[in-house]
Amino acid sequence: MTGELCRLRPYRSGDAGALCAVADDFDVARWMVRRFPHPYTLHDAEEWIAIAMADPRGQILAIEVDGAIAGGIAIEPHGGERTGTALFGYWLGRMYWGRGIATEAARMLSDVALQNSGLRRLEATVFAPNAASAKVLEKCGFTLEGRSPQLYVDRGDVVCDGLLFGRTR
Repeated sequence: MTGELCRLRPYRSGDAGALCAVADDFDVARWMVRRFPHPYTLHDAEEWIAIAMADPRGQILAIEVDGAIAGGIAIEPHGGERTGTALFGYWLGRMYWGRGIATEAARMLSDVALQNSGLRRLEATVFAPNAASAKVLEKCGFTLEGRSPQLYVDRGDVVCDGLLFGRTR
């Protein structure tokens, strides 16, 4: 998928160094769940790329800007009684913040997911102090559905609320 500011593409085996360079930043990891490690090592990048490349749905993608990896975006479908719904998430390297790239990437993938993949609902959770991420989701048609008090502990060991956003077809 290609937009005006970025392109969403599958990860490739040669991406580990570039991924590590943009992901190994405390300010990037600060509002991410612990599944996203910090420090972010070359080994972490290689493991993530292997997971992405093995994903049969192809819904774990790199965000590319001007030929360089700028971040990542993914859809993780739920199963069972939640079939047809999915967790939606993204991150962007600090040097790419404030340029509309996250909004374009999130809009592209969420639009395609809800129109073409059989999903009826996407949901995303945000650390409440991460106002920039909340704005990205709102610009992409997600609605704030709830606030979970004291849901998260950020990378600075500060307890904060979690925000649940949802978007349906």
